[in-house]
Amino acid sequence: MPESQPSPILPEVRLVRPGEHLLLCGCGRCPQRPEAAPDCPNLKRLDIRREQRLLLCRCGRSADLPHCDGSHAPPAPGWRAKWRRFWKDG
Repeated sequence: MPESQPSPILPEVRLVRPGEHLLLCGCGRCPQRPEAAPDCPNLKRLDIRREQRLLLCRCGRSADLPHCDGSHAPPAPGWRAKWRRFWKDG
């Protein structure tokens, strides 16, 4: 029986609306990422001004925390390879 690979930690897509206030992890080590722990050393406060979808990091590897920059996925040479990462047999 083949050894199973751990599932990747994918980003969270969150719909936010005007007037919402978010406290998000900017250090990459908070246990409930993307939510910030009370003692997060790099807490990011977002005051939402328009309805939008945010792509939030849950793996903690992004260089642009709390936003996802794709660091959870291995590098891919070209757009076709990047799209293939979204399918199991890719």
